[in-house]
Amino acid sequence: MQDRIAVDQALAFRLDGHYLARRSPPGSMLRAAGACGIQNTPPGSAALSLHARVEGLTPGDVERALDIDKTLMQTFSLRGAAYVSPTADAAVFTRGVLPGDEDSMRFFIRGAGPAFDKAGMSAAEAVRLTSDAVLEVLDGRALPKSELAVELADRVAERLSPGQLEAWRSPGGYAPRQPLGEAIVRFCLYVNALEGSFCFVTRRNAAHFVRTDQWLGAPLSEADPQEARAGLARRYISCYGPSTPEHFSEWVGISLAGASNAWEPMAKELVEVDFEGRKAWIREPDLPRLMSPREPEGTRFLPPHDPYLQMRDRATLIPDKGLRRLIWRAVGNPGIVLYKGRPVAMWRPQKKGKTLGISIEQFAPLAQAERSDIEAEATTLPPFKGCTKADVGFKSL
Repeated sequence: MQDRIAVDQALAFRLDGHYLARRSPPGSMLRAAGACGIQNTPPGSAALSLHARVEGLTPGDVERALDIDKTLMQTFSLRGAAYVSPTADAAVFTRGVLPGDEDSMRFFIRGAGPAFDKAGMSAAEAVRLTSDAVLEVLDGRALPKSELAVELADRVAERLSPGQLEAWRSPGGYAPRQPLGEAIVRFCLYVNALEGSFCFVTRRNAAHFVRTDQWLGAPLSEADPQEARAGLARRYISCYGPSTPEHFSEWVGISLAGASNAWEPMAKELVEVDFEGRKAWIREPDLPRLMSPREPEGTRFLPPHDPYLQMRDRATLIPDKGLRRLIWRAVGNPGIVLYKGRPVAMWRPQKKGKTLGISIEQFAPLAQAERSDIEAEATTLPPFKGCTKADVGFKSL
């Protein structure tokens, strides 16, 4: 076992892996997005996350990559969340997350089990029926999720037994006036996306689903799910190491058994370390970067659900338990301000016409030089919210 790894050392390694220690030069957007994918919750967050990582990035750069060049792709991925990743790496963030059997499907789309049971079908059968219907319903079309779910439920209903059909049309219990069948197809879409059958595009300022093969002009490249998941594990450990299979399973949203299977192919590449008294692992090629990480610099505004904030050992980043409760909530998470790699404040934007109000709640009093640097960085954010200027306010927690 290696010498003990200190928290500051691990955090500096993670910042570097996330392209947050220092901004990458212009033109590095795909490399930064491919490190571990970028969650786009709420919509538009991915562009802010990439702005924190790439020098001079504009909202137009991200929009062009998603809608015109198609070098970035958005779809459901880790934990069923909307993710943006390089199209060339799509297999890692789709097939690499794809559940392979009944138990893993039910684990990934937790909450859906009672619906499948009531309809008298397995998760695998429901996913297969929905997958076939997606290709038919989206043929040559772009639909928002609400409209797609209604049409899918009707299409699947045509293929059910009389007993299944009665349950399919009964109240689902998940949303007012929503039939069970519509609830089921909504659950299944999270798995269908991982099959690569559809992805997101923006139409009329709202997310619509389209067939991936028709959007790209060709199907996604075939990939072995086990190889894709092993590739995802390597990216994880290079961004969140030192870490464990347990934390990897939480990050992806899969069972520990599935995470361990993904972990196994890179076992010979791993080195066991003592991370603050706990057993953890790092890839041997990453050891030099862990032992001598780059010194973080500059100010970064991270949006809620930024990849860096997705580390599962949250106490490593925010030791104070009360503060963690304010940052990681069930809904309405704030963003985090990093100053030279240290979390120093929470932030929230509020659009007021063409002015972006930015409320900064500092964890501790900031020096004037720190406040000046943070305010200067805040003035780069308005274009990402459709604004032209910023109104920055500081207050203490």
